[in-house]
Amino acid sequence: MVLSGKLITELGIKTSAEKFYKLFAEELHEAQVHCERVHHTKLHEGEDWHDTDTVKHWTYVIDGEVHTCYESIEEVDKQNKRNTWKLFGGDIDKHYKVFKMTLEVTDKADGTGVVKWIIEYEKLNEDIDPPNGYMDYLNKCTRDIDAHLIKGEKVVV
Repeated sequence: MVLSGKLITELGIKTSAEKFYKLFAEELHEAQVHCERVHHTKLHEGEDWHDTDTVKHWTYVIDGEVHTCYESIEEVDKQNKRNTWKLFGGDIDKHYKVFKMTLEVTDKADGTGVVKWIIEYEKLNEDIDPPNGYMDYLNKCTRDIDAHLIKGEKVVV
């Protein structure tokens, strides 16, 4: 019986890697402005959204259903534009013993970027499906955030 797994997706973005990563590294509290699937975010413990000791509470929609969870930062690697978060509590604990999301953003030669999302999980039992809905959620949020960031860019003539 296999309970652990990993899902990976890569998406091209029109925004630069630096600009996209900055939202997650320095402006995570703005996620609900950029992504319609994020309904509400708030600090649960701590005072700084980007401190590893801080716990955030998230309310979001996956497959048409509202879900909640808590999240804390496990790793920040600004040089390589890579962050890892641990999700727990709420709806996560109903299905998973371990649930981690990793974001890696890399530059392309043309000034755009590539976003790589990795979900590592351990299910509570074999009857639970892999978190494919979460991967779809991340894909859609990536598209929403990219489109929102592109709109904010000024055209230089």
